[in-house]
Amino acid sequence: MEIELVWFVLTLCVAGAVAGITSGLFGNGGGFVVVPALLAVFPFFTPASDELVKVAIGTSLASIVISSARSVLAHKKRGAVDFEMLKSWFIWIVLGVLSGVVIANHTSSGGLTIVFAAGVLLYSIYFLFPDYVVRPGMSFSMPTGPGKAILAFVIGGFSALLGIGGGTPTVITMVMCRRTIQQAVATAAGVGVLIGLPGAIGFLFMKNASPETMPLGTVGYINLPALVAISVGSIMTAPIGASMAHSFSEKMLKRLFGVYLVIVSIAMFSKAL
Repeated sequence: MEIELVWFVLTLCVAGAVAGITSGLFGNGGGFVVVPALLAVFPFFTPASDELVKVAIGTSLASIVISSARSVLAHKKRGAVDFEMLKSWFIWIVLGVLSGVVIANHTSSGGLTIVFAAGVLLYSIYFLFPDYVVRPGMSFSMPTGPGKAILAFVIGGFSALLGIGGGTPTVITMVMCRRTIQQAVATAAGVGVLIGLPGAIGFLFMKNASPETMPLGTVGYINLPALVAISVGSIMTAPIGASMAHSFSEKMLKRLFGVYLVIVSIAMFSKAL
């Protein structure tokens, strides 16, 4: 049992380390890494349960608060975070997140798995074909008024359902609106904090349908040992990803991450169906 616990912690520390790098590099909070990792690891340490997907999503949202905050601090030193934008999006993102938590609470685990698989596949398009999503020369102005409210609300709600930080649509929006990729990634990390915190609180107080089948240390739908292990890994590596975002051309890295997302999507669809 002790050996199993060591492997559990080490595996999730590695997942957290990868999540931290992707958070700093792409501003996406690391949920695309954490959720699949938890769903792969949990069954080795607890009886199989349909509720595990909710634990994975809730724990991912909690870990995003830490990995994204660490990433924001690393980017802030370079003056890349648009805090004014974060302030203006705050209320709409939070309202969206709370709506997403309510929907998740009334959605079956199989349904959530399918939503995650479909969402991951959708996001992979941007990472695989970034130049087709954000075409060179294409530019708009940052949305204001109802457009801003709707965009921030949808990003918050959809991200809460997937257990991710909303970084990808934020980056796409900002780059299309003539912001630098560095500022987009840095600000997207801040969006991850705005999504992760209310989302984690929602899953923490969500009534657990079968607490006896949950992994040890689970409160609501957040597994505390996993959260600590993932956070330790992400805290150490988020600055590395932030540094890479300012130092390297990320096109090849995006494509590799896109391939990973496709694989994850296929695996999640297989799990659900």
